[in-house]
Amino acid sequence: MTFMFCAGIEGSNPTIDDGTTRRDQYRECGHYARWEEDFDLAQEIGVSHLRYGPPIHTTWLGDESYNWEFADATFGRLRELGIEVIADLCHFGLPDWLGNSFQNEDFPTLFAGYAEAFARRYSWVRLYTPVNEIMICARFSALYGYWNEQLQSERGFVTALKHLTKANMLAMQAILRVRPDALFVQSEDANYFHPEAPDAIPIARRRAEESMIAFDLTFGRPPDASTLLYLMENGLSRQEFEWFMAQRVRRHCIMGLDYYFTSEQRISADGKATPAGDVFGFAELARAYWQRYHIPLLHTETNWPQGPQGDEAVTWLFRQFACAMRLRRSGVPLLGFTWYSLGDQTDWDIVLRDMRGRTFPVGLFDMDRAIRPVGAAYRRLIAEWGPLLNQETDCLRVG
Repeated sequence: MTFMFCAGIEGSNPTIDDGTTRRDQYRECGHYARWEEDFDLAQEIGVSHLRYGPPIHTTWLGDESYNWEFADATFGRLRELGIEVIADLCHFGLPDWLGNSFQNEDFPTLFAGYAEAFARRYSWVRLYTPVNEIMICARFSALYGYWNEQLQSERGFVTALKHLTKANMLAMQAILRVRPDALFVQSEDANYFHPEAPDAIPIARRRAEESMIAFDLTFGRPPDASTLLYLMENGLSRQEFEWFMAQRVRRHCIMGLDYYFTSEQRISADGKATPAGDVFGFAELARAYWQRYHIPLLHTETNWPQGPQGDEAVTWLFRQFACAMRLRRSGVPLLGFTWYSLGDQTDWDIVLRDMRGRTFPVGLFDMDRAIRPVGAAYRRLIAEWGPLLNQETDCLRVG
């Protein structure tokens, strides 16, 4: 497998305001009107893989009811351009007819049907992220009260978490029935929790274990005793837990790790968390995930906003790619690197909680599709490093 130089089109689409407002990033960032131009820009800078998916709320109209018009056009064009897609089927949102709630117990089974229908229609697609960032989606929807069902409870969080994870796993199984060689990029935020004082050590350890729940359930690794007790106290049954442990899908998986300024957190003795920045960095965190799961890795997201100097994001790109190369040289099977996203985003500085329409300048290209300094730097990085990295052979061995 050649080294994967990736980008993504920001496609989050959760609801806020008790389901009355849809945060459709394709619409807010102009992608519906300029998708052909966006794909040409991806090709121009040399991206080999694009994290991209159909908007779930306008594509999945009901049980066994779909509108593939936009997906046919966009996926067809990406195929013509030779850009390999990592198909992103659920990116923080649900269609209205499912109640915009991950508390809906029918969601996992119905979503598997949607995933299978997609796989049958776009049979050339091999790489998938069925459900993006399960932990973030469950927290923001059901623990913090930001999106979708907007709950703020431990039980609501565990319910969303188990439904999202089950949906992800059933979708994998459905896709494999259509394409047995499919591979699944399981994308989550890489985390480390730094205790500020000795009294914070137990809290930091607990946060670390809880941050692994989605990977543990997906990859069939039992969580530690206290985490499992927490899950069961908040609605995970023994039968459900045993089902997760029995699925055996890990051999089809690539472990996707996102890394941001907020990925490492300082934890105080009272449990308060604040961003710590890149204290250890991506290489150290990713190595710990590799040692825990022994599944090949893909760096799936990072970005930094362009600031007044113009080179802030360029510096961040250099630091993150240097960490990725250090990790790879150490023998950990890192399959690729991603800047996310291709274009600027809106309101991600407030995680989409309010409709302010403020540009978040983290793209390789700005809202007018003019290349940013980090876009030029990523284009140069791909051109210079691609030939070397693609001489190397990775053995994609999962399980």
